Amino acid sequence: MYRRAYTLLIGTAVVMGGLAIFAALALDRPLLDPEGSFLGPSYIRLPLLLLGALLLDLLPLTLWKAHARPSRVMPIVRERMRTHWTKERFVLVGLGLICFYITYVSYRNLKSFLPFVRSDPHAPEGTVEALSYDRELHLMDKVLFFGHEPSDVLHGLLGTNITAHILSPIYLMFLPLVPLGVTAWLVWSRNMSFGYWFVTSQCLAWSFGTLSYYLLPTLGPGIAYSSEYFGVGGLAHTGTTDLMNAIVRARGNVLYGGVTGSVNSIAGFASLHTAITLLFALMVQYTLRSKLLKWIFWVNFALTIVATLYFGWHYVADDIAGVAIAVVSFYLGGIASGQKFDRHLHSHPTTTTSKVPVELD
Repeated sequence: MYRRAYTLLIGTAVVMGGLAIFAALALDRPLLDPEGSFLGPSYIRLPLLLLGALLLDLLPLTLWKAHARPSRVMPIVRERMRTHWTKERFVLVGLGLICFYITYVSYRNLKSFLPFVRSDPHAPEGTVEALSYDRELHLMDKVLFFGHEPSDVLHGLLGTNITAHILSPIYLMFLPLVPLGVTAWLVWSRNMSFGYWFVTSQCLAWSFGTLSYYLLPTLGPGIAYSSEYFGVGGLAHTGTTDLMNAIVRARGNVLYGGVTGSVNSIAGFASLHTAITLLFALMVQYTLRSKLLKWIFWVNFALTIVATLYFGWHYVADDIAGVAIAVVSFYLGGIASGQKFDRHLHSHPTTTTSKVPVELD
């Protein structure tokens, strides 16, 4: 029943991994693990992540139900293993984490290789200058804002101090949200197909995002036109400022400093902050029952879009493309994992496990 999900999930990871390896060999650059300092190399980290997912489920539940009575611990663990940690759950968690990890690491490397693959053909011989369409997208933004600089409009409406301190943690929250979300849907999804839906859609979104970087390379307005955002009278200094400064330095080291042990993390089109936060909101809307969580994730998506424009991470076109990536990934992941969408865009799973049909029509 999950054959399409297996195929799409594994196929995406294989294609992304293959492209990353091919690019690394062609450019004679190392294939890096961008999170290599965390828990050591991948052959150690992946088993630890799998073990961590298991413990994350068992420990809180056991402590809660045992009521500090050691004699109750093992029966609770055995019952949870029998009812929740079935063979299918282990396959979902293991396959999902491995495929997502390969896809994400490949995404980071392919993003880093972008300036070398799509370099400016008019650059002086022997130098690396990345191809950039920032001017064109900046002009589009000015048209959309009736001839005004988008930064002037947003900063005039929202201010440059209090709003910056409010939006910065929302933007930065994206970084831990992704691994936590993947783990949550794989480990605790009430329907097995929801776990496949989530992780397959995630892998597709990161892959489509990588493709969009190569189709239309940009730096983003906050980097290409930094004086509009961080000059005199610009935005207050926040954690987002530090992040942008750090990735600009890393890009300079990779392109011009001969550094091979670091990755370039700058690419604007499309906005994967927009794509992934919308994907989260859609998955919460379609697979969870809590109205509170639905409100939280939709508000998070809306504020993330504002933050991408406010801090100059993205142009309007980047966010529009990010929305398109999320919708396409969400739908393809749903179809592959056995979801059925009706004419009113409601959905329901056709299976609870690979053997138990829910609806046969």
